[in-house]
Amino acid sequence: MFKKRSLSVAVALFVVLGAVLAGCGSNNKGNEAGSSPAPESPKASTANAGESASPSASSSEAPKEEVTLKVGAAAVPHAEILNFVKPKLKEEGVNLDVIVYDDEGQLNPALKDGQIDANYFQHVPYLDSVKEEKGYDFVVTAKVHVEPIGFYSDKYKSKDELPEGAKIGIPNNPSNEYRALVLLQQQGLIKLKDGLTTYEATPRDIVDNPKKLKFVEADSATLPRSLPDLDGAVINTNLVLEAKLDPNSALFREDANSPYANVIVVRRGDENKEAIKKLDAALTSPDVKKFIEDKYGVAVVPAF
Repeated sequence: MFKKRSLSVAVALFVVLGAVLAGCGSNNKGNEAGSSPAPESPKASTANAGESASPSASSSEAPKEEVTLKVGAAAVPHAEILNFVKPKLKEEGVNLDVIVYDDEGQLNPALKDGQIDANYFQHVPYLDSVKEEKGYDFVVTAKVHVEPIGFYSDKYKSKDELPEGAKIGIPNNPSNEYRALVLLQQQGLIKLKDGLTTYEATPRDIVDNPKKLKFVEADSATLPRSLPDLDGAVINTNLVLEAKLDPNSALFREDANSPYANVIVVRRGDENKEAIKKLDAALTSPDVKKFIEDKYGVAVVPAF
């Protein structure tokens, strides 16, 4: 009887112990699946993510979007000045694309048609002389430099040596022709009629010509290579530089107070674009002023 009871108690204890062990086994499996300490796991994970959030957030931060700005320009000095500010603008998120036009007459049509975002080659009197006829709705955003126009000669060293009847080359576009004739008037070689209220004049507006100078009206770009066939010519300084003539060889030139500053021009409505404002600021900075003075001397004068 005792043996039977002992056996029964032993069996009962075995069953209880089995149940306890089964429960423990169940808890272990739950731990493996993340049931019991599972809440600890996400907390640890979140903490770790928080610890590393700072560097990873900064490294994944999207870079500033770069804007490409296409600027059409004459080769010298305009494109050279633009290329000088290119690295600075790159730092400010502006990719400056400088497009040189051999035919400057195409720069305003290219701007009008949207092929470029701005141009840099002309002065205000020239723009004023063509904008109505061509229907340009443009805005000037910055004055950058003046190229004092000068009188050059392969044959003479001073204006007093010019003979009677000398052949003088002058630009044939309205604003620069006026500019050339005014320069000759300032030197006492001719006198223009009074009452010229626009930036336009031709040899027909000359009322006094003591040396009976003969004028050859020609495309500005042809004047440097025409010098051997002329007694002298009034030539834009950018063309002098392109032709690799010495700007210091001018017999006389405009002074620094010339109203013919070369400007940045954009389509109306684009003047408030951030990229244009950054371009204007870069081109009128002290660094650019020094660059112009060091590189070009008397040939190019800062207008700011």
